[in-house]
Amino acid sequence: MMCGRYYTDDETTKIIEKMTGVAAPGINLGGREDVCPSQKTVVLRAKEGKMIPQLMLWGFPRFDHKGLIINARTEGALEKKSFRESILRRRCVILAGGFYEWNRVKEKFMFEQADGSPLYMAGCFAGFDGEDRFVILTTCANDSVSPVHDRMPLLLNEDEAKAWVLDDGATEFILAKKPAPLKKKTEYEQMCLF
Repeated sequence: MMCGRYYTDDETTKIIEKMTGVAAPGINLGGREDVCPSQKTVVLRAKEGKMIPQLMLWGFPRFDHKGLIINARTEGALEKKSFRESILRRRCVILAGGFYEWNRVKEKFMFEQADGSPLYMAGCFAGFDGEDRFVILTTCANDSVSPVHDRMPLLLNEDEAKAWVLDDGATEFILAKKPAPLKKKTEYEQMCLF
């Protein structure tokens, strides 16, 4: 599984509020919070030509109702029936302080921006049983992530995040984007105090 957990923090909440002009629903300032599949979290989406925050569940239900689809590959996503309409009409951005990956021997790594700024992860959403749900779009891993995993979230800068959500003409260009390098920490480095 790729990008099966990420975290939000005070900085991601502030960016959501800055980009939308409204308080982010369901997020309390006061620290770091891990987000896992099937949890509700805030994403940025378009409504009436503006970017708004909305609480959504992470993961599309599988057609066999056994588990969730939490990621969609950028390669071929526009051809896949399960994602095409969402990518064309219901794009979103998921802000994170960083995301986690595990290598083949189950070592945990955290990936963040080198300057500590939030990550803008491209996603799409759809309604299921009256509730909006999202998936994170993934792409081939860049050089900083590939030693740990062959996939990573499709990461955007702030301007690309706005274009992804609000500009239908930017979709194919952004789907082909390769993310910038990230800072990698092991779980041991994260836990060290000195």
